[in-house]
Amino acid sequence: MVVTNVAASASIPSRMELPVGGGVAEFMIPVLAPGAEHDELFAVPTHRRAVIVAGPAITVRGDQLGLLRRTVRWTDEVELFVHPVTARLAPSASGLVRDLEGEVTKTITNDDISFHALRSYEPGDALRNVHWRTSARTGQLMVRQFEETRRSQLTIVHTTDRAAYASDDEFELAISITASIGVQVVRDGTRMSIVSERMPLSTATPTSLLDDTSRLVETSGDHANLRDFTRDATKRLPAPSVVMLVGGSQVPLADFRAAETVFGLDTQTIGFRAELGAPSRIAKVSGLTVVTIGQITDLPRVMRRVRP
Repeated sequence: MVVTNVAASASIPSRMELPVGGGVAEFMIPVLAPGAEHDELFAVPTHRRAVIVAGPAITVRGDQLGLLRRTVRWTDEVELFVHPVTARLAPSASGLVRDLEGEVTKTITNDDISFHALRSYEPGDALRNVHWRTSARTGQLMVRQFEETRRSQLTIVHTTDRAAYASDDEFELAISITASIGVQVVRDGTRMSIVSERMPLSTATPTSLLDDTSRLVETSGDHANLRDFTRDATKRLPAPSVVMLVGGSQVPLADFRAAETVFGLDTQTIGFRAELGAPSRIAKVSGLTVVTIGQITDLPRVMRRVRP
């Protein structure tokens, strides 16, 4: 971090104070000519994912006896984001369907893209859907019916419940899994929602997503189980075509299967278990795909084999 543009015209040195996280960095600013500048380089430790609040930067000037003192505030508080470790995934590695017409559902509608059949006209039907050739041949108005389609919509449900994880490092691994998948899906341009117990995550840009993952902290007691959390967190979201449930090694497989029942039959569900040091693998449990990740560097290789 560079503290710059500190100008002074006084004949006495100044001391700069910069609160960083829970500490305060201090710098001595020498006597400066009017309009002069002095730069100080300050390195912020970034060994672990975090949001570090820095500032405000202030200068304190006074005499050695402490009789005179002047404090000047130079900056406001700023947030410094230490992003989680991520793995670069291949485009469309999440196995999402990328189709201009979306995914065909079993719902019949009167206005969509995928043609299904003809039926007799009923009062209130839009005249633009009348099939005039068939109507002329049969002597009665016939209208088109369509199968409802929808664009691919991914929902990632990430639990931050500390009971789901065997250790802090496993908690960090799960966040790295969510961040890695989320960043690639944003780059792919697929619609996506990401939810956790205390906050939804921004999916506007890769940077905003990573910033929000830096804010995630362990929680406790928000919901009785993964299914209740999933139901409450997704009930106001668009209907998903693919759901990814992300948790730790302490989440029973039965909880993943129970959370799967929150969604309809048209929704494909994949469970991700962060299990630090375990062999990374893909398994089928009662029809549910469960992906175990032992280290984040395994994620690209495993994701190439995931098929919802």
